[in-house]
Parts: sequence; structure tokens; C-alpha cells
Amino acid sequence: MTKVMMYGCNVYMGHVICDLIKAMDHVEVAAGVDVTGVANDDFPVFTSLEKVDVKVDAIIDFSAAVAVDSVLDYAVEKQIPLVECTTGLSEEQLAHLEECSKKVAILRSANMSLGVNTLLKMVKTAAKVLGEAGFDIDIVEKHHRRKLDAPSGTALALADSINEACDGKYNYVFDRSERRMQRPADEIGISAVRGGTIVGEHEIIFAGTDEVIEFKHTAYSRAVFGKGAIEAAVYLAGKPAGLYDMSDVIEGK
Repeated sequence: MTKVMMYGCNVYMGHVICDLIKAMDHVEVAAGVDVTGVANDDFPVFTSLEKVDVKVDAIIDFSAAVAVDSVLDYAVEKQIPLVECTTGLSEEQLAHLEECSKKVAILRSANMSLGVNTLLKMVKTAAKVLGEAGFDIDIVEKHHRRKLDAPSGTALALADSINEACDGKYNYVFDRSERRMQRPADEIGISAVRGGTIVGEHEIIFAGTDEVIEFKHTAYSRAVFGKGAIEAAVYLAGKPAGLYDMSDVIEGK
């Protein structure tokens, strides 16, 4: 049984993850941390990390960027593996995270979905063949109207995965409206759609002469990200210090 601390247990994704764990028999939420201190019938909730007096095997952080540094320091101090799901981290915070990973196991990924991380591997394999064959590559991502950043971190991760497979030969283009020219061979077009309540959709298009191959992932609820975070926590428990990502979880399954 893996015992998890849910940091940010009363935010939306905290509720999602705790509800998912309720139906599982190999993992449990042993403690929650949330500044609101709103109680939970299933586990004790603490208003700060310093007040936690429950032993856990891993921490899942799905809170806010402002709290990440303190969670990292706590994980190192207590030697508890950390699944860091919070987005929008600064360069300084990313450097802090990497430094802390030398002292405790930390897993961070641009997207916690097992499906998306499998897709990253698939497009990398496809790019080695199709990129060499001269196929043009575009990525189209769609999210709800409240999403602040564009393109998504997942779209950039997909582009990076493709570029890595092709020795970094591609440039990323986010807007073609100001130019009148044929498409260069060394670009990946990345487009963002924002509207409605779209949870998340990513499509990778490989367009060749007389044929098109498309890869697509659609998230119908945020539960897919919660499921990935739980799988990551179970995987990370007991692991030595290091910086892990979701590809390690997939390969370890």
C-alpha cells in the first residue's frame, strides 16, 4: 500500500485525485495539506507542511507555482519522493527542482497523462522515418477559453520530441500571417485554439506527397491527469534520488 500526501487537496485537481484514490486498493491518501484547512472525512488535513505528523511514501503537488519551492525543500528535508504536477514554474524554480532532485526522487512532466506520454514516444519514432522522407509537420492544440498560455506545454513537448529525433533540424513557427512564401522544409507549425470547455486536444500532422498521417490525443476530463499523477506516485515511492518523468513510469509498468 502506497501512502500519499496530497498537497493542495482542496483545489480542483486535489479533489479529483483524492476521489480517484478512493476506488483504489493499492494506494491511499494518508494526509492532505491545504491553506484553507477544510476538513476531509477520509484523511487528516493540515494547513502547512510543518504541521504534518503522518508518515507517507510520496507527495503529489498539484497546487500553485508560488508554493513549489517550499514543497521541494520539504521533500528534501524529509526525504519523501515528490510528484510535481504544478505548471508555470520560473527558470529559477526549474533550477531549484533540478538541484533538489540530486537529493531526493522527483518526477516532473509537461503532461501527466499516460496517453500523452505514450504519444510522445510514438511521434518520435514516426518522425525518424517521416521527417527523413520530407513530410511536413504541424501541431494543432485546443484548450478551454480560460487557459492563459499558448501554445500549450504539451504541444511544445511534442515538437521537442520530434526535433530530438531529427537532430534538431526544425524551427518552430507560431504565426504565418505576416509572410508570403512557400513553406520551408525545416519548420514545425504550432497552432493554438482557445474556446469553450475543451479539456485538451493535441493533433500531430505528418503531411507528405499524396498521403497524410495523423496522431491525435483527446482528454475528455482532467481525471486523465490525476490518474497519471497517482501512477507516478506509486512508481516513485522508494526510488533513489534523481529527476524522473512519465516515460520512466510507462517503461516501469
